[in-house]
Amino acid sequence: MPSVVHSVMGEERRQFEEIFLPFLDAAYNLARWIVQHDQDAQDIVQEAYLRAFKGFSGFRGGNGRAWLLTIVRNTAYSWMNKHASDERLVPYEEEKHAKIISFDQPTREIVNEKRKEHLQNALLRLSTEYREVIVLYEFEGLSYKELALALGVPLGTVMSRLNRARRRLQQELAHIRGAEAVNEM
Repeated sequence: MPSVVHSVMGEERRQFEEIFLPFLDAAYNLARWIVQHDQDAQDIVQEAYLRAFKGFSGFRGGNGRAWLLTIVRNTAYSWMNKHASDERLVPYEEEKHAKIISFDQPTREIVNEKRKEHLQNALLRLSTEYREVIVLYEFEGLSYKELALALGVPLGTVMSRLNRARRRLQQELAHIRGAEAVNEM
């Protein structure tokens, strides 16, 4: 009897991995943008995968990526609530955390790095609600319908939230560029 149970569990694991392993990078990316720490994001993804595997029997097909990212998102928010007073959560401070760019890099690389830094800083200044919708749509390529499933909100809410998030991101980028221009004077 144990070999039959083992065989069934092995088949379930194989199916789970076949469906959800391709979304591991997207899961990590979402968790990383929500909690803003590499190791914490890894822990969250690991916990989310365990939760997803335990709930795999309830998965009825459909959009596996949206289903998994919903679990990752919920796990990340649970983690944030649990660790809200944790002293490891250090707020980003430009003076302390800005990347130091070597002067021997070619100018184009410096400009590209500066743009990436501006985008990262602007994203970090967004609320988690706006940051996650930008990350899932722009970086992970989820459709509006997939976003609605992953976020658990109506399609219209997804569209308006994404629109507001983009506008807010543009404002943050303009603010960062403006502050940099003033500092260069």
